[in-house]
Amino acid sequence: MSSRVPSLARAVATVGGLTMVSRLLGFVRDILMAAVLGAGPVADAFFIAFKLPNFFRRLFAEGAFNAAFVPLFSETLKTGGPAAARLFAEQVLSVLLLVLLVLTAAVEIAMPAVMLGLAPGFDPDGPRYALAVTMTRMTFPYLLFISLVSLHAGVLNALGRFAAAAATPVLLNLCLIATLLLFATPGEGAGLALAAAVAVAGMVQLVWLVAACRRAGMALYLRLPAMTAAVRRLLVLMGPAAIGAGVAQINLVIDIVLASLLPAGSVSFLYYADRLNQLPIGVVGVAIGTALLPGLSRLLAGGEDKAARAMQNRAIEGGLLLALPAAVALIAIPGPLIATLFQRGAFAAADAQATAGALAAYAAGLPAYILVKVLTPAYYARKDTKTPMLIAAFSLVVNLGLNLLLMGPLLHVGLALATALASWVNSLLLAGVLMRRGLWRPDRRLLVRVGRIVLSSALMGAILYFLSAYLSPWLADGPVRRVAALALLVAAGLSVYGMAAHFSGAARLGELRALLRGRDG
Repeated sequence: MSSRVPSLARAVATVGGLTMVSRLLGFVRDILMAAVLGAGPVADAFFIAFKLPNFFRRLFAEGAFNAAFVPLFSETLKTGGPAAARLFAEQVLSVLLLVLLVLTAAVEIAMPAVMLGLAPGFDPDGPRYALAVTMTRMTFPYLLFISLVSLHAGVLNALGRFAAAAATPVLLNLCLIATLLLFATPGEGAGLALAAAVAVAGMVQLVWLVAACRRAGMALYLRLPAMTAAVRRLLVLMGPAAIGAGVAQINLVIDIVLASLLPAGSVSFLYYADRLNQLPIGVVGVAIGTALLPGLSRLLAGGEDKAARAMQNRAIEGGLLLALPAAVALIAIPGPLIATLFQRGAFAAADAQATAGALAAYAAGLPAYILVKVLTPAYYARKDTKTPMLIAAFSLVVNLGLNLLLMGPLLHVGLALATALASWVNSLLLAGVLMRRGLWRPDRRLLVRVGRIVLSSALMGAILYFLSAYLSPWLADGPVRRVAALALLVAAGLSVYGMAAHFSGAARLGELRALLRGRDG
């Protein structure tokens, strides 16, 4: 077993590249899903069933757990060596498994009541409610498997081995795509098969990472559950982080709860829009956040505060370099994107139009989502999970108030816009507190380059908007011409932004080549 310390750029490139593969497969999955399930009652029920275990996964298994576990494991590895780190991970594994078994059993039994709270707009005597209860009982065991996956992923990330963990979502998408191809007939049968495939995918992911840990020389074995001092310390850190790291997920669940009160299809519109919005969040934000936390933890454990601040600035710069143009593109051409990707089979033109509005609203908060992913590791690496929790709680209140204010006039689009605005509140407060405490301050390079990134993104957005109007006859035609027109838009956007970023100095080609090769610029 060896502990490697790759550059931030190499780690981000590894995680981001595999996440890109996963998201592309996710689009294939969603295209098939839209054709088979559409945006009707079966789709609404499945998305609720898929959302609940994923909410707990992002809130606890990935968000809170990683925020607390990775810094403690890294510290133990540095001070006590591999044997002490393995002992700590095994103690956590045993307690985590016991808690997950109890939680899974309790939620399975209480699922009818849970569904009344999660989707109050579903009529208990109607088809959506009964189907959602059945499907969620089938998908919820995924939480148990993916939580254990997160533990093993945390171990590997702390060891500087990012590839195996970053590849696990690929396995989920492959399982769901295979199921959709086997059960391609629209109806309840396809939805139920898809729900079962979610739990199966969790098992496949767990086996994959258990084998990866064994190859890394850090195989974990079960012990009798014991509330040791190290486990208690982990739980103390996890409590606040469960709120702090999961505010975006809580906001999305609030959207789903309120969307169930809106006309049928609203839950599906938000799901499909969020899928496109999540592509840059996963490829950029999650990749940088995943790589940044162990990197900052190692630097701070070694007393290298100045280097940690420099790493933070470069992470923010890299995140905005990719997040701002992505947000502008999603706002400029949401209609062509949704129509080309999803408008076929049971997914009608009216569904595409409704989803496009939600996508543009979500995209307005995309840079903020990325900043939250990049800024929270600065707190977690210092073992401060309380401050992000308090900021997240305030942002949650803001989101709820904006939801209630905007859902009346704007329906589901208002829910998406409220989430975006609340994310900006969250990210700005995170940055402000770090600056006030003297833990981070934007350097001159960051300030200059952000201004140039904004100008380059604005130019690209204007080109995309006018070019999409020119190509509107093709975008309204059959699938072949729609795909060709969208490909032209994407190529034009990438070319314009790349040239503008280079000539404005937002990013130099040499630095981009170094990043692609996995070296810090």
